[in-house]
Amino acid sequence: MKIGDKVRFLNEVGGGIVVGFEGNKTVIVRDESGFDIPFPIHEVIAVETNDYNIAKVNTRKSVEPTQVVAAPPTEVEPADRPVTFKAKPQERRGAELLNLYLAFLPAEVGSETSEFEAYWVNDSNYYVRYLLLKQEGKAFSVRHEGLIEPNTKCFIETFDRSELEQWEQPTIQALAYKTERTFLLKSPLSVTLRLEGAKFYKQHTFKDNDFFDEPALLFDVVRDDKPVRTVFVDAEQLKEAILDRPQRPQKAPARKEKAARNAVIEIDLHAAEVLETTAGMQPKDILDYQLDIFRKAMEEHKQERGRKLVFIHGKGNGVLRNAIVAALKRDYKTCTFQDASFQEYGYGATLVKC
Repeated sequence: MKIGDKVRFLNEVGGGIVVGFEGNKTVIVRDESGFDIPFPIHEVIAVETNDYNIAKVNTRKSVEPTQVVAAPPTEVEPADRPVTFKAKPQERRGAELLNLYLAFLPAEVGSETSEFEAYWVNDSNYYVRYLLLKQEGKAFSVRHEGLIEPNTKCFIETFDRSELEQWEQPTIQALAYKTERTFLLKSPLSVTLRLEGAKFYKQHTFKDNDFFDEPALLFDVVRDDKPVRTVFVDAEQLKEAILDRPQRPQKAPARKEKAARNAVIEIDLHAAEVLETTAGMQPKDILDYQLDIFRKAMEEHKQERGRKLVFIHGKGNGVLRNAIVAALKRDYKTCTFQDASFQEYGYGATLVKC
């Protein structure tokens, strides 16, 4: 049985053309629809062959007889033939949200002079076409580019400690899509990360994870379709801000003046306002952080009779508001509360009066 032979299946209806072999027990058959199907050799029989020419699979619609050139007989073992079959990436349930990570592993765990291996981790059902850029002043150059298949981890490069500086501020641009099926459109990605070089020197920052057998240092690029928030400080703008800042007075009261008791104090509890980034945090971690800010404000002002505080929590699904109300009823029974002014805050704020 050779590449180009026409075969039929012994135990199933149909057949096709032999396009390759996988080991010495499996033949790859291309059916009438153009699909490459692996089949056990003992379940396939050749029905049409050419002993004088090992034909190549023709992808053109037609070939004139004068274009066919006979080749001398060639004996090639099936196991030596190139494998043309490539399995398609498998989708998995619950992976329709895009999750993309940069991962780093020490080449030698525990060694202070170890090199590092960089990987992409694509934890989603989407292909990701990417550019990994490095910045030189205000200009950029391509460090790596390529395609990451769904639900795979992909090796990028190995580097030593002298190259850490080049990894401290990588910029990633990417497009996510699917092939051969419909998909929900994802926004094009452009993210600049801040990777602290000091973390690579601390063994405890390399942790057990779901993707590698060894401890790894993972950085979120996209988490549940949401890119990490880019934080960039322009050196020139920072210099101007420092030079233009108002001069401090020579002397001032030691204690700052307290706000009048009839003044309303607003505390915005939105995660984007109280956290620099939510990367790597679970919803419960974010909620606990917001409640800590709420409790600190209440403890600071609960003795100020008549003091009004407005906690801006947003409408959302009501989890944060319900947690605030429960804490007020349990821990601050002397305070009253109600929904804040709709005209000023909409449905997403609670007014507390001490």
